[in-house]
Amino acid sequence: MSRRAIVTGAAGGIGLAVARALVARGDRVVLADLDETRLAEAASDLAQPHVVGDVASEEGIFALLARADEEFGGVDLYVANAGVFRGFGLEAPESDWAVSWEVNLMAHVRAARVLVPRWADGDGGVFAVTASAAGLLTQLGSPTYSVSKHAAVGFAEWLAATYGDRGVQVCCLCPMGVATPMIEGGESRQESEARLGHKAVSTAGEVLDAHTVARTLLEAIDAKRFHALPHPEVGDMYARKAADPDRWLAGMQRYRASLEGR
Repeated sequence: MSRRAIVTGAAGGIGLAVARALVARGDRVVLADLDETRLAEAASDLAQPHVVGDVASEEGIFALLARADEEFGGVDLYVANAGVFRGFGLEAPESDWAVSWEVNLMAHVRAARVLVPRWADGDGGVFAVTASAAGLLTQLGSPTYSVSKHAAVGFAEWLAATYGDRGVQVCCLCPMGVATPMIEGGESRQESEARLGHKAVSTAGEVLDAHTVARTLLEAIDAKRFHALPHPEVGDMYARKAADPDRWLAGMQRYRASLEGR
């Protein structure tokens, strides 16, 4: 049976790859993003509806869900994929902390507030969170990204523990390096390389293409697994971190020092 889906951050990268994979399976998708030009191109290519707007805001989420209700009569799968990567070191400004918190966490919370009561009282649904390996491990260079992605993982865990046996499936995607504009392009790359962020992402495991990551997410959803780990080694690292945090932190310190060239 085809799903009625929403994918945020769908103008490119992981979001667009997920939307493509869903459409290829016969699912219907509303694509959402702030990038009007690229989003319109993606939606036209996939022949699916789209909504331009801020999906971290309540107004943006209401508009997005209203469009899905209008087009499909409801939502079975929500992929909270939109994210930002900004803010480096202790000098990261308050504005970067605020945007990271809003987009990387509160966008998920606000969407869940609307969708979860529908699903828990009805036929159920799937809430998929694009977090990061940074949310299970950490992200050198960017405290805003690391902390907000930890929060995203934490919220997904809470959601699964609270509603997972009440018709709401939760899946948490935690990749390491992915070949997307977030780690490849423009000002964010220059800033992150200067503060270790991009270098740490691109050297910690193989950099995967977005289509591979999307496939891993859908496989995890189909298998009803909570974690979707495109880089399987993340699971091993996470276990080692939990088993001996001091040893793991010492290893991270050595890794940071090697990136600094010391």
